[in-house]
Amino acid sequence: MLKISIGKTVTSFNARPQPALAGKRWYVLAMLSLCLILSMTTWFSATAVIPQLRVAWGLTDSLAAWLTIGVQIGFVIGAVGSSVMNLSDVVQARQLMIVGSIGAAIANLCMLFAGDAWLAITFRTLTGVFLALVYPPALKLIATWFTTGRGFALGALVGAVTLGSASPHLVNAVGGLQWQIVITTTSVATLTGALLVALFVHDGPYPFPRAPFSPGRVKQVFHNRAIVLASLGYFGHMWELYAMWAWFLTFARMALAAQHSGGATAASFLTFAVIAVGAIGCIVGGVFGDRWGRTLTTSLMMALSGVCAVLAGVVFAGPPWLFITISLVWGFTVVADSAQFSTIVTELGDPMYVGTALTLQLGLGFILTVVTIWLLPLAATLLNSWQWVFLILLPGPLLGIIAMLLLRRLPEAKKIADGNR
Repeated sequence: MLKISIGKTVTSFNARPQPALAGKRWYVLAMLSLCLILSMTTWFSATAVIPQLRVAWGLTDSLAAWLTIGVQIGFVIGAVGSSVMNLSDVVQARQLMIVGSIGAAIANLCMLFAGDAWLAITFRTLTGVFLALVYPPALKLIATWFTTGRGFALGALVGAVTLGSASPHLVNAVGGLQWQIVITTTSVATLTGALLVALFVHDGPYPFPRAPFSPGRVKQVFHNRAIVLASLGYFGHMWELYAMWAWFLTFARMALAAQHSGGATAASFLTFAVIAVGAIGCIVGGVFGDRWGRTLTTSLMMALSGVCAVLAGVVFAGPPWLFITISLVWGFTVVADSAQFSTIVTELGDPMYVGTALTLQLGLGFILTVVTIWLLPLAATLLNSWQWVFLILLPGPLLGIIAMLLLRRLPEAKKIADGNR
């Protein structure tokens, strides 16, 4: 056992969990995953009902994009703000998650009373701010339960976020296509997530040291070259991920119409399946990351997802079975590597400020998503077609692969996954 003394606080890091705690950590992982599935449903609740809001509010492509971009911007504001204030290292993770889930549910529910797009965008931005208090703290919290198998554990949580993000599309498809039902259902789900966190989730036996409030500490993150490269890999990954998630419904509607193989409901079901299959991808990515190495796993997944971004345009006109197959493979690979970038931060970052580093990495990554979410419909308008717009996403995986292969060559990489770089 290694003990680190900081003031009067003694933090223990065991190479392997004590037998009595082994079962407990799986229970906490399951409960925390369920909480994230429920709480993160509000992320794409408005995106899922854009077709209905186009009719109800006369949405243009630009306003439709901003309904999704608003959440991304809100998340960036919340993440960067909490990083500067060291919230994830000063305040208990579960407390942040409870406040964030309640706030996100209320902000999302206010969509029902918006009446027009601009007010709705304001509420979506607030939703993103509160979700920044849910996602990053959850990653830090589960790391206090797992000193081994951490890549799998964080992969399971990101898989839960993925499934939660997909669920509005399922509700939309089976709920009679009434946007009010989608918004209400996702708000109730997020409140339930807050309740479950309060009742069943708490920090693990291997906590990170409690940090003092130090706003200037956020700059130290950029002095760690391994963390910088891991973050560059994450930024490349994020360039692709959320734009694909945000606009796949529109892409699928156009493609299925061109193939004469389905309508709006079929597109919603397919979008749910494409995003939801990523939950399995995250778990597989976690297993591979722990066993094969995180830099190799992330590079492989980004290479496969980049190929799928090209093939999506090739199979746009069908046949339907090939279009669906490529879409599902893309959904699996585009997010399978996501948790591994965060896991690297927990392994190579300053233990006292892991929460700050995680939140900053996520916040800066989400800034890039604003750009690509905005660019795709603009490109579709210029091209008068959605067929090839996903080519814009290719630079992301390419940058990410280069960054992770450079990280693999650093001496610090030997600390990743017990030597499995």
